[in-house]
Amino acid sequence: MKKVTCLLVLSCATVCLWAQGQQQWDPRSTEWYSPVPPKVQPGEGVKPPSDAIILFDGNDLSQWETARGNGPAEWKVENGELIIVPGKGAIRTKGFFGDCQLHVEFKSPAPLKYNGQNRGNSGIMLHGGRYEIQVLDGDNNPTYVNGMVGSIYKQSAPLVNAYTENGKWQIYDIYWKAPVFADDGLKSPAMVTVVLNGIVVQNNYILNGTTTYTGLSKYTAHGRLPIELQDHGTETAFRNIWIRNL
Repeated sequence: MKKVTCLLVLSCATVCLWAQGQQQWDPRSTEWYSPVPPKVQPGEGVKPPSDAIILFDGNDLSQWETARGNGPAEWKVENGELIIVPGKGAIRTKGFFGDCQLHVEFKSPAPLKYNGQNRGNSGIMLHGGRYEIQVLDGDNNPTYVNGMVGSIYKQSAPLVNAYTENGKWQIYDIYWKAPVFADDGLKSPAMVTVVLNGIVVQNNYILNGTTTYTGLSKYTAHGRLPIELQDHGTETAFRNIWIRNL
């Protein structure tokens, strides 16, 4: 009888897991709106160190290509700024990276046209778009907190809101530890510390897997891959992008 009971329990668990896998996910089911991170006033930024790989110095897109396939990046460079051209798609580095220190400065477009996820939305996407650090206007712009600026998209809300003002440059410093895979699966998960405008907003956060718009996160094996900047339909600008291999 005990053996039959155990088999029944195991069968029920298997059916439940199968049903969960078949579930149609509503994106709103992975969004939360509280608690809202407190506002903190940040300081000033930094210059690249001597061993940094310069990804964008205000001059050209020689280190970038389209993320849609082989071809040149189709964003524009104006006045030392790298600006998204909506509809042209994400761009990615020509180089492949793993553990790294990544510095990115960004600026939301002004004047304000939209709210929430439509205001200055982009993303810094590590390992070929698998893991996203959210880029978004954070100046009096309510949205789901695990999708606001400083978040690990749909996984971790920032500790505080360190965004300054719309139309001003914001500074990300990202300290990334890539996941490690063995032949039989995940050996150690990805971990990241994110500093926005000199203030820690993610402290050694361990990722659950890839960042996704709908559904649950999971890991699939990969190695070193390009870094992407997301086109989310707004003319967000970037400058002073550099990286150090760790």
